[in-house]
Amino acid sequence: MAFFEMAKTAILTTLKRPSTRRYPAVPAKVTPLSRGKVVIDPARCISCGMCMKKCPSGAICVVKDEKTWSIDRLKCVVCNCCVDVCPVHCLTMETGYSPSMTRHQGVEVIPITYVKPERPPRKEPDEKGGQDS
Repeated sequence: MAFFEMAKTAILTTLKRPSTRRYPAVPAKVTPLSRGKVVIDPARCISCGMCMKKCPSGAICVVKDEKTWSIDRLKCVVCNCCVDVCPVHCLTMETGYSPSMTRHQGVEVIPITYVKPERPPRKEPDEKGGQDS
């Protein structure tokens, strides 16, 4: 009986259209929810390291002393966790498809150019202590 089940499956498979796209002949569908690769805006990054802590594959490294942000694209699993956890929203996920790598191109190091804004001068308390009599 198993032979007939297998023959039935083989015949139906040849008569139906494929359930997947025939990539690369037919390009992949790109939607706003598609994930391509992580992109950083170095002018907004505050070197907090939350993306590095949240990354499940350990692909992101933030060095606060050197003010650098680095990512190993071969380790990155494009899970979007780093983008979700970033407090200043300097990380985004590109929707464009990037082809698979054929060889390791090394770690991409990006210098962080964020300049911390100066605090406004503090108001000095009144000499009386700020209380009215």
